[in-house]
Amino acid sequence: MDLNYFKQLLEERRTQILENITIATSELEDLKNVEINDEGDYAALCADNMIDTVIQEKQIAELKEIEEALEKIEHGEYGICEMCGEQIKPLRLKVKPYAKYCIVCRSIIERENGQR
Repeated sequence: MDLNYFKQLLEERRTQILENITIATSELEDLKNVEINDEGDYAALCADNMIDTVIQEKQIAELKEIEEALEKIEHGEYGICEMCGEQIKPLRLKVKPYAKYCIVCRSIIERENGQR
């Protein structure tokens, strides 16, 4: 497995997310200064604000996973399933370079979470 390739993927995504968060934060600040003329404007502003906040929260969560994956690369633990300890297939890591679980374990976790 080419760790440099995955490290570069993770670092590029981290940079993109940090830029997105910076832009979103700036836009949320700008929304505070918008003049609200009626209830329709207020509703639209609230909806936009809520959507932006949810997107930002998801990106912050992804950023945390990326940071964890980069730490695993540094400690020689990258690409190992946290549940079964087996190697995660490189194809899965290409799709989701911060994956914590192999496909089999991920499906087990999803089934268990669906039953709760």
